[in-house]
Amino acid sequence: MKKGFFKSGLFYVIVFLAVIGIASWATSGGQDQASEGINSTEFIEFLEDDRIEEFQVQPTAGVYEITGQLRKGQEIEIEDDQNVNFFGSGEQEDASSFSTYILRNDTVVDEMYKLAKENDVEISSVEEPSTGIWTSLLFSFLPLLLFVGIIYFMMGQAGQGGGGGGGRGVMNFGKSKAKESSAKTSKVRFSDVAGADEEKEELVEIVEFLKDPRRFSNLGARIPAGVLLEGPPGTGKTLLAKAVAGEAGVPFFSISGSEFVEMFVGVGASRVRDLFENAKKTAPAIIFIDEIDAVGRQRGAGMGGGHDEREQTLNQLLVEMDGFTGNEGVIVIAATNRQDVLDPALLRPGRFDRRIMVGRPDVKGREAILKVHSKNKPIGPDVDMKVIARQTPGFSGADLENLLNESALVAARRDSKKIEAIDIDEAHDRVIAGPAKKDRVISKVERSMVAYHEAGHTIVGLVLSDARIVHKVTIVPRGRAGGYAIMLPREDRFLMTKKELFEQIVGLLGGRVAEEIIFDSQSSGASNDFQQATQIARSMVTQYGMSDLLGPVQYEGDGGQVFLGRDYSQSKAYSEQFAYQIDQEVLRILNEALAEARRILEEHKDAHALIAKKLLEVETLDEKQIKSLFEKGEMPTKEVSAPSEFPSEKEDTEEETEEEIGKTFEEIKATREKKERERERHFAENDDDEPLEGLDELENSEILDDDSDKDKTEKSKDEH
Repeated sequence: MKKGFFKSGLFYVIVFLAVIGIASWATSGGQDQASEGINSTEFIEFLEDDRIEEFQVQPTAGVYEITGQLRKGQEIEIEDDQNVNFFGSGEQEDASSFSTYILRNDTVVDEMYKLAKENDVEISSVEEPSTGIWTSLLFSFLPLLLFVGIIYFMMGQAGQGGGGGGGRGVMNFGKSKAKESSAKTSKVRFSDVAGADEEKEELVEIVEFLKDPRRFSNLGARIPAGVLLEGPPGTGKTLLAKAVAGEAGVPFFSISGSEFVEMFVGVGASRVRDLFENAKKTAPAIIFIDEIDAVGRQRGAGMGGGHDEREQTLNQLLVEMDGFTGNEGVIVIAATNRQDVLDPALLRPGRFDRRIMVGRPDVKGREAILKVHSKNKPIGPDVDMKVIARQTPGFSGADLENLLNESALVAARRDSKKIEAIDIDEAHDRVIAGPAKKDRVISKVERSMVAYHEAGHTIVGLVLSDARIVHKVTIVPRGRAGGYAIMLPREDRFLMTKKELFEQIVGLLGGRVAEEIIFDSQSSGASNDFQQATQIARSMVTQYGMSDLLGPVQYEGDGGQVFLGRDYSQSKAYSEQFAYQIDQEVLRILNEALAEARRILEEHKDAHALIAKKLLEVETLDEKQIKSLFEKGEMPTKEVSAPSEFPSEKEDTEEETEEEIGKTFEEIKATREKKERERERHFAENDDDEPLEGLDELENSEILDDDSDKDKTEKSKDEH
């Protein structure tokens, strides 16, 4: 039984009922004499036959209760169906005591006394019992107690909410549910965060202010009141906030945006006030609000009216962050992946002064993240983290952690003691396309069509390999895909040229063209190809200005998520004439790509057929096997294999490897100070006329953060 039960209202109700029962038993004298019940006629007969030795009379509820003893040798026979004894042996057949009830009738009472006097029977009187008072009280107050208990339980559950620090109970609705972590319990450090060196450098100043606020206040500097971490899900925003609290050694209050709003009006604003009051008491402190877009959405953008409770919560948050009282010593860190829907008042200077974009890591960052997550896992000698990092473009930190976890699960299924390269390769396929369905029944014609379809993607990818590389092709069904071909970029690309985008479209349409050439038919397996190809072609025309006919004009947005309340009333920025021309341009690009794919496949018919037949034979071909079949017309030997496009770089020094793992706070601070000294020395020597060489490489990564989402377009999956 849980300890919390003894503190609940139900426990006290059970105790109260037990007390009532004990009191009732005590007032009854604690007697538990077994007696046989007889009717009043039998009682009169027993008196006439002189079988009764003594009896007592007790008035009870309008009648007389008679209990007594028979004379020695006189017993009452008990019928078998009445002999029910739950606690005894159940073999009793006679009884020497009896009980009965008679009416308060003068004739019956006179006859009873007359017969008792004639037979010298001892009579005693007992006053009316007082147990009725307790029984009446119990039945009077029990419904009320049950009603109060139900209300108390419901109010306690409503006040409990998310189970945070606000406590339980009726009077705790307005208390904050933030979970407080002390400096001792915060064990996350900057060294635990990999692949986000620039983001950590931005947060170093926050840590320094929390450790030594006088150093900044003496210079008249105002530390940012709030830091907004924005970026795709799984990129480490929450982990960065925990690392700041751990490095600074200050109390850390964490709460989700959805925990402010409750079913009662005014609760959200009250919880915001309580949260900041608690933080100010322990200042300097950090308040971390995860998913702040739950309460920070733009005001006045609701469809059919605003949400007053959410807007009141937002107004109170605005006042607490930069109002009359201020929040000295309290820094608010918030995380969101929908910065576009936040209220402008929340993003102005004085509230969230600093906005840090936490994007998906590049190849170096992915390698560092993999090394952090593989510290507690037995990795085999054939696993190269550099190769895995290059094979996972567009993966976030959470995706990479999930990849290694799936690899460990795959290795455990085959009873391996270490995670080997084949486990990571299988986990990579499971993450992208789902688990393999090798037992799925597929007809011979459909299997052949899938093989030629995927071989079509492969041939086009091999010919147009300037930007992307064919990594793997398989006809093993996974998820909803009957087969797929994985194309990976040669290197991380943040900017795509018109030629590279067009080649991606040609590669996507290679499967449909292969079906038309070999089988002279069209199947529904190319639907996902058309979806991706149409999206790329439309982006080229409407966003990137890559159409000679329509010119360098952006006709549509960047393809971000729509905020219904704000974007509903906005009309198109172009006329119907331009809409028709946009559709025609998209169609033209797709038709040209289709023709180019047909030309490539017709020129390489033999290689196309060879790869398709080999797929039907072995089901899966990797990069080396595909390259050998295309160039030599045969599978590579085990002794001599074709070189991989992702070479292993194990010759790197151990010192360089250590630098790629997450840097500590002291290392980041030393790097910043070194850069500042080099900048000052350069300006002193060159009188500010020449730019400082060598600093561009340290700062270029900040310029490319906005386009980091485009890595996802590099990871192609063909669903057949």
